[in-house]
Amino acid sequence: MRREEVKEKVQNIFKEVFDEDLMVEEDTTADDVEDWDSFEHINLVVAMEKEFGVKFPMKKVVVLNNVGEMIDLILETMQEMGV
Repeated sequence: MRREEVKEKVQNIFKEVFDEDLMVEEDTTADDVEDWDSFEHINLVVAMEKEFGVKFPMKKVVVLNNVGEMIDLILETMQEMGV
């Protein structure tokens, strides 16, 4: 799957989780999104795992700094899992 395809799906997941027409960029952080707290971070991770058919190592999830790093993790995990 290409990076742009992943980014589009990630964008849709953010809209679903935060229930608003939210536009995120690769440099978007939790500080940029009003309701993005630790609880919503977990919801995002679970939604991403479900959408992409992967399971992220928790040690990698807790150090994510922005949406771009989340996309990198999705692509890396998909490659490792052969998805």
